[in-house]
Amino acid sequence: MEKKAKKTITKTEKSIYFEGIGRRKTSTARVRIFNKGGGGILVNEKKYSEYFPTQELRSIVEDALNTMKLLDKFKVTVKISGGGIHSQAEALRHGIARALVKFNADFRKRLKKAGFLKRDPRMKERRKFGLKKARKAPQWSKR
Repeated sequence: MEKKAKKTITKTEKSIYFEGIGRRKTSTARVRIFNKGGGGILVNEKKYSEYFPTQELRSIVEDALNTMKLLDKFKVTVKISGGGIHSQAEALRHGIARALVKFNADFRKRLKKAGFLKRDPRMKERRKFGLKKARKAPQWSKR
């Protein structure tokens, strides 16, 4: 199920990128890392520092790149949809880690040890009929 690096041709020059998809809860992040172009993460056409308001969220986004000491080496573009802002940050970290593994398979061991390649499967439980929420039942009296 290995995919080759996708190539896209722009009018000015050829640019090669590596793509990874990260998910968490209902958030999905489509990440592309470009070899050329120093630094910078664009999330939905905005700088990531504008998109993620707190320092905690920004550090979550940078985690995978900081682990490999590559924060200023790549240009990263991202399309994120769904979920809340915290879940989007974690989905983005997952996507960056997957794209880095496609770029260089030797990165896999360190990223896996840090836990960035594991998809967090926790999701909201669905509501069942006859109940008010997933598990909360209506009040019941014996007499």
